[in-house]
Amino acid sequence: MQGKSQRLVELDFFRGLVLLVILVDHIGGSMISRVTLHAFALNDAAEVFVFLGGFATATAYVSMAARRSESAARVRFFRRAFEIYRAFVVTAVLMLLTSFLLRPFFGSAPNLATADLDSFLAAPFTALADVLLLRRQPYLSSVLPMYAFFALAVPLVLPLARSKPWLLLGASVALWAVAAPVAEYLPSVNDLLWDFNPAAWQLMFVLGVLACCEPVYQRVSSYRFSWVVSIAALAIVVGMAYYKLLVLPVSVDGDLKRNLAGARIVNFLCIAWLASDLARRGVVKQIARRLPWVGAVGRDGLVCFVAGAVISLTVDSVLFTLTNGLIDVPLGFAADALAVGLLLAIPHRQRVFEAMRSRSVAAVAKREG
Repeated sequence: MQGKSQRLVELDFFRGLVLLVILVDHIGGSMISRVTLHAFALNDAAEVFVFLGGFATATAYVSMAARRSESAARVRFFRRAFEIYRAFVVTAVLMLLTSFLLRPFFGSAPNLATADLDSFLAAPFTALADVLLLRRQPYLSSVLPMYAFFALAVPLVLPLARSKPWLLLGASVALWAVAAPVAEYLPSVNDLLWDFNPAAWQLMFVLGVLACCEPVYQRVSSYRFSWVVSIAALAIVVGMAYYKLLVLPVSVDGDLKRNLAGARIVNFLCIAWLASDLARRGVVKQIARRLPWVGAVGRDGLVCFVAGAVISLTVDSVLFTLTNGLIDVPLGFAADALAVGLLLAIPHRQRVFEAMRSRSVAAVAKREG
């Protein structure tokens, strides 16, 4: 039980940390984003986000199946798929509303959802139907539709991960290999491709599920010469950092991310191995205990993601206008501090609202009693 608790503390910490990284990575003039994962690796926080989502999903499914039943776990994740879909709709509407409010003052900001907003103003019912049917995915909401698909697939994926992991991995790799043509059949307006192809990114989700259900890292790290694997992972991370910083051109084809290029997977897996080494040595647990507010963001992941989308779009638009799109170190750090502070406050506000609601329900029950 203790080991499980520690693992969950570390999981919440990593989930909170990646949400904070996603926040600053979407602020163009951010100073912190100059040293986050995407700055020196071929992958970025998206891989971490999806992998941890798979790991957390497996943890929750196995726990519910043990406490209640497999049927209850399946029903829970069908409901979870609807919750994620609802969060997508809310995020999409908030992106449109935020863009509408900011455009008169910060209309030159590049990340405002102006094209989607113009379509909505011209034909609101059609544009809303496009959002509901996943055909239109305004800025920063595009990661959620694939998550809804993953939640729907959980009742199939989890039993396979526990009984036939190699079959699951083989099927996932096969789907990833043909993902690019599949993207052409996803619903979209104006033949625009999804930012995240779920047929490709399911592999990262499945790897997270398998990491929870199959203790591969624990088995390998128990061997006498496991340090060789860690040295190899470190060498690959350093080599890819060199390639990213000194060889790779600045503009990279978006298909590398949309369809989850193999190099991104390798780079992420090596970083994940090194992070697991730190977790095994207790380093991550110590940091998580010193920074509990980061774990709080991870525990309220869906709410914080939606709030972070609004915060990053707003801060990015204001900062871009104030600096004319140029790098300004003091304003960049100020924008980081404001955005991070606002996101860290979300879990606290959430707990306050929940406490108020609980007291209200208790008061009503007491009066009726």
